[in-house]
Parts: sequence; structure tokens; C-alpha cells
Amino acid sequence: MSGARAPGPEAGAAGAEPSGAALSVDVAGLLVQLARSFALLLPVYALGYLGLSFSWVLLALGLLVWCRRSRGLKATRLCRALALLEDEERAVRLGVRACDLPAWVHFPDTERAEWLNKTVKHMWPFICQFIEKLFRETIEPAVRGAHTHLSTFSFTRVDVGQQPLRINGVKVYTENVDKRQIILDLQISFVGNCEIDLEIKRYFCRAGVQSIQIHGTMRVILEPLIGDMPLVGALSIFFLRKPLLEINWTGLTNLLDIPGLNGLSDTIILDIISNYLVLPNRITVPLVSEVQIAQLRFPIPKGVLRIHFIEAQDLQGKDTYLKGLIKGKSDPYGVIRVGNQIFQSKVIKENLSPKWNEVYEALVYEHPGQELEIELFDEDPDKDDFLGSLMIDLIEVEKERLLDEWFTLDEVLRGKLHLKLEWLTLMPDASNLEKVLTDIRADKDQANDGLSSSLLVLYLDSARNLPSGKKINSNPNPLVQMSVGHKAQESKIRYKTNEPVWEENFTFFVHNPKRQELEVEVKDEQHQCCLGNLRIPLSQLLACEDMTLNQRFQLSNSGPNSSLKMKLALRVLHLEKQERSPDHQHSAQVKRPSVSKEGRKISVRSQMSASPGTADSSTAPSTPVMGGCDNKPGVEERAQPAEASPQGPRDLGRSSSSLQAGSTGSPSHVSVKEPTPSIASDISLPVATQELRQRLRQLENGTTLGQSPLGQIQLTVRHSSQRNKLVVVVHSCRNLIAFSEDGSDPYVRLYLLPDKRRSGRRKTHVSKKTLNPVFDQSFDFSVSLPDVQRRTLDVAVKNSGGFLSKDKGLLGKVLVGLASEELAKGWTQWYDLTEDGTRPHVVT
Repeated sequence: MSGARAPGPEAGAAGAEPSGAALSVDVAGLLVQLARSFALLLPVYALGYLGLSFSWVLLALGLLVWCRRSRGLKATRLCRALALLEDEERAVRLGVRACDLPAWVHFPDTERAEWLNKTVKHMWPFICQFIEKLFRETIEPAVRGAHTHLSTFSFTRVDVGQQPLRINGVKVYTENVDKRQIILDLQISFVGNCEIDLEIKRYFCRAGVQSIQIHGTMRVILEPLIGDMPLVGALSIFFLRKPLLEINWTGLTNLLDIPGLNGLSDTIILDIISNYLVLPNRITVPLVSEVQIAQLRFPIPKGVLRIHFIEAQDLQGKDTYLKGLIKGKSDPYGVIRVGNQIFQSKVIKENLSPKWNEVYEALVYEHPGQELEIELFDEDPDKDDFLGSLMIDLIEVEKERLLDEWFTLDEVLRGKLHLKLEWLTLMPDASNLEKVLTDIRADKDQANDGLSSSLLVLYLDSARNLPSGKKINSNPNPLVQMSVGHKAQESKIRYKTNEPVWEENFTFFVHNPKRQELEVEVKDEQHQCCLGNLRIPLSQLLACEDMTLNQRFQLSNSGPNSSLKMKLALRVLHLEKQERSPDHQHSAQVKRPSVSKEGRKISVRSQMSASPGTADSSTAPSTPVMGGCDNKPGVEERAQPAEASPQGPRDLGRSSSSLQAGSTGSPSHVSVKEPTPSIASDISLPVATQELRQRLRQLENGTTLGQSPLGQIQLTVRHSSQRNKLVVVVHSCRNLIAFSEDGSDPYVRLYLLPDKRRSGRRKTHVSKKTLNPVFDQSFDFSVSLPDVQRRTLDVAVKNSGGFLSKDKGLLGKVLVGLASEELAKGWTQWYDLTEDGTRPHVVT
């Protein structure tokens, strides 16, 4: 029968094909699997072969799990933000946390702007073309020209992604604004799966960015309004505070996603953004002629807020013992924030009613939308506990001029804070200067320190015909260092040009303009040599019209035609006292935070830890983070702002407007906990100085100490004209105080003020367990004789202690003036050590 016919040979062959295919081996896949297994087992074998502990394997596995968990959390936040942007209404209905909701949900005066989002979406492809052109035609050549090692740098791919920038809310200010300007606050959010890849062919290096999240409040100012087209003279754009930034890296930079490095990399990028786009820095786009917008490039602050951080009462006790069975007290400290300027008070140990008595001064550029934010914490070794917060509208402070009140803390069950707030008006004439100097006690012997009587605003424009530096016929990399007293700031670097253009603004708080002067030095960053300098007495501005000087200054010790163009304006800080009726009562409007403490994003200390290299610097690049602090001669090195830190530091970013999820607001992850030195009140000196004074009182204990209770240090100081260097020889110390029963482990640290950068620090070796150490070490500073005679040598003797030791601290300081005519010959002397170095006694 045909149906029972046996299969032919062809069918048998066909049926055998699958069987043969099943026996085939994927050699490439097998080799890959073997290579993976070998890569996993090799570290284990190596540890056993070298006789190392198995704990290293556990540590590596723990680090791997931590990295994967960190990346998973970042991906989860990205997906959540994308879901919110795609379908906002559905995301809200599903129960999004309060910190993820758009601004118009919280604030009734913030409006939705769907029409604007639709416009941006329609324009997005063309915006992407502009961004790609910016990367390839502007950024890429600039990176290539920055260094010879980057000559092969290129962007291989620039794709911003299909998801457009979204505006979650718009607020238009209609009150307390100039009639010739329009102020808008845009709550922007960009969550993009972008791909930006770069390559350095010379080193076969590839890296890139896979996704970016940016959330923040961008202010747009349209001013001045004019009667001719286009009706607006210029457009100014800036962030009121540092935006939230989160980046997923790829390629070689994927290492930056490792926990610990990811926060550092994001902080460095935020600092770069701050130098251009965070108040007081801004981008100004002119729409009419340059003459009409000249004033916009020279912004004068609206006022100065003087904050007297006095005391608190009835705080919560957060310290516990025996796993919470016994409740203790707290170690409170405060973090004060005005815009991008952050100050931190000292810590009061074991006290629920602490008294700080500290004073800070902060610049206010845009008071509509800016508040005074204060948060109190209990300092702990691991994680600082939250003790309450306060937000005060600066518009109310400006109206009242002077507030001295107790304020109830928010977000906690109890606690009150005593503040005294003064709104200082900037006066363009010197009619009130004598009265102001009398009020702040501007003594002759303290011309560089104390409360400020005036504010110097400096606009650094450009330089011409700078010399070549050390190498002939080579263009320098110029930067400008400016200082008033012991406060210094630094401009950005302009590469390979002898006619640089900076267009940067700087501000200096001035104690006594009659006795202080502005010192300016142009330096070549590449060869660390001076290209020219000049000195301008601030008293010269007092005689100028409107106390403003706008001209090109001839540089000394430079080329014959080298000049620097600057605009200087001096403003007297005047407290206007308003006449009020006897029954007048005032109270500043206290704004309630719109987001709960759990929903805040960035820890208060996270912005305080600046990018590497700024920790020991008192200079400020261009954005004053701690602009209100005057660096006293005895101020110890601290984490700054950035300076003008600009400054300082370096952004303490915990605030009610922060957007990042996951942080509980504890500033515990930053290892450096240094307070901001107060500009007034003896009690608010740096912590190291306070501890030294307390130790001195304990040593005294009813007895009379000698003339040199902290001991003495022997120094040789001279200037070498042949080497053009200041030479300092640290010989020895004697009769130092003991930090423990075994004595002290002293070493000596040197700065040549006002330069307190890490690169300008010199240190001796550590002498173990001795109160009479001998160092005999020589150090030098590259500086000319005319320049060094305007400097001060800051010498501090410190106790080293061991790793994680609590016995680290200050043993004494001395400030050595270098204005002597005998500096070229040199001298060797013993100097008495003091707590802050301000009263040195030379021992003959």
C-alpha cells in the first residue's frame, strides 16, 4: 500500500540533518563562557596563592552588589521620572510621592504651561541640532586646544534624545518688582535617554553619557522694557540655586557610577554649571545695542542681609544611650542659606538651649523668590539628626529693615530660634560712612576684619598686550587673582592668549575702605609666574563720582603696554532705621516648606564639600558661596565654598525645594565638618581656636601661666633675590602643650596669605611624642620681593594624632608680617604661639 511505503534514502538523509545539527558545538560561545569563568575564579586563586584573607572576596562581592544596587536605584528613578513626563495625570493618580509632583500642585501662584511644553516639543528637533552644533563646533575645538594630550579629542555621537525639556510650572512676579522688567521662574525638568560619546584616539579612550536628569528653578528676567521693537532690551537666564543633576556614565567613565565617586563627579559638574548659570552668575543675551544693556553685565546686589544667629531654646534631645532606653541631649548646630551662599555655625555640645552669638553677612541679588533658610541638626558620629527648620521671606525683612524675634521651628514638635536680621541698603555715596564705621567699631588695628562697612563690586572685563611669561613667543594661560585684606578670589583661566576676555563679576566685603586696598595680580597658570600686578587704594573710590571707577589700568612689573580693564563700584552698607509708632508690631512672614523633610533631595553638607582642591582654599573662582564670611588672620583651613566659593564653598544643598528622592536630609556622609567662621563675636572663632582656648583655661586652673603658655617656634625668614623666592626655615619648637598623657605629635603648617589653596600649603614631618620637636626643614614660595612685602606668613603648629584619632587639633599659631625692609637679609627669631596668631611676641 502506498501509505505504508518505507522511507527512501533521501528521507533518511533529511531526517539525519537535525541530529547532526544538534551535535554541533558553538566554539565561540564556549570560549566566552570559559573566559568568564576564568575571570571569576582568577581573583579567588590569586588570593589563595598569595595567602591573603578570604575577606577580600567578600569585600569585592559586597562592592559589586552595592554598585548594582546603586545603578538599579538610578534606573528606577529615571523610569519614574519618564513615566511622569509621559502621562502626568495618570502618574499623579497612581500616587506619586510629594517630592515628585510638579510645582503647580504645591503653589497656587505657579501656573501650568502646557502650551509652552507643546511649543518646546515641536521645536525639539531643531534644538537638538543646535546642541549638536554647539558640541562639535565650540566645545570640541576648545577641549582640543586646552592641552596637547587632548589634540585627538572628538565627539563620536551627540544625541540628546527624543524626550524634550519639560516646564512643570511658571511663576510670574507682579509685586515688588521694577516696572521696567518681567521676572519669571520656570520649574524645569529634563529626563533624557541621551547618548553623548567621546573619544581620544591617541590613547584609545572612549567614554560617554547614557542619560541625564536635571531638575531646578530657572529664573528668566526680561529687562529693560523699552518703547521700541523688540520691546525687551535683553534676556537674562540663571538658576536661583544649584539644580539637581544625575548622570549615567558609559565607557571608561562608567567607573564614575561607583558609589562614592558618582556623587563626587556630579558635584564637580555642578560646580562648573554654577560658575556660569547659578546666581550671581548669569547668561545675558542682548536684544538691542550694547549701550542699553551695559548695566546688566555689572549687576549690583539688591542689598546685604546681616544675620545674627543668636540662640535656640527647647530643642529636642536626639542622643540616646543603651539602645534608646536612656535619652540624652543634643549637639546642635545650624546651617544658614541665602540663595547659593551657605554658612554653618559651630557645634554646641550637650545643650538643648544653645547660644551661638554668631554673625554672618549674605548678598541678596534677587529677593523675589529668595528666602532665608535655616536648618538645625544634632551632630552625631554617623548620621546627623534633624532638629527643625525655618524659612523667612526676604521681602518682609526688607520692609521691616530690622527684626529681632524668636521664631518657632517647623517640622518638629518643639523648639524656638532667636534671630536678629538687618537689611543693609547699598548707598552710592560716602555721606554715612563715618557713622557706619563708628557703629561697627572699625578700629585702626583691625582694618581687615570684623563687620563690613561697605561692599566692593568688581567687573573684570579683559586684558591687553600681556607678556609671554617664561617662554618667549608663546601665549600664556592667564588668570587674575584679586584680594582685599585676607579675602581672595580668582578668575577663570583663559588658555593660550595674551589678550584674554573674562567678563566676570566679583564681590568683596570691606571692613574699612579708608585703610584697605585692592590687590590684583595677573598670573600664567601654566608656568605659575606673574604677568603683572597693581594696587588700588579703596579710598580712591570714595572721591569718584557715584563711587565708581571704570577704566583700563596699567599693570606694573609687566609689558610696556600691558593693561587690565575693570569696573569698580564701592557701596556703603547702611541700615535705615524707620520711625514707627510705639504700638507698632511686626513679624516676618515665615514660609512653610512645601515638601516634607523626607522628600528633600540633597543633604545640607553635600554641597558644602566642594570639588577637589578647594578644601583648603580661601579663594573663590566666581560664585561666592560663603561671600558673607570674612577670613580672619587666624582662620584655619576649612571646606569652602567656592569661592566667591564664589565661593565657599564649595553648596550645602539641603532645602525644601530640592527634588531628589531617597535622602532623609541628614548631612552625615561628608567627612569634613568645619563651621563657617563668624565675622563678629569672640565665641564664634573657628572650632580649633575655641578648643585651644578651652584647653588653655584647663591648664591655667587657678594658676598664672607664663608669658608663652602655648610654647614658642623658631623660624628663619628671608627673601632670595637670585631665586625670586621667599625661604622659610622651620627650626624647632619648645614648651608645647601636651595633647595626651604621652605628649603631642606636632608638625608645622605654612601658608603665605592670602593664598590658602592646597597647592600653596607647606608642611613639615611629624615628630612623635615630644613637646620640644626639632624639624630643621626649609620651604620656599615663588614670589617677588615687592609682592611678598604685602603678604603675611601664616604658621600653625598642629597635633597629628593617629588614623581616626580624636587627638588632632591646633597647638598654636603665629602670623608673621613680611613688610620689613630687612627681609632681603633675613632673620632668625623665636615667636610666641597664640590661639589665633594675632598677638605674636618676638622673643629675642
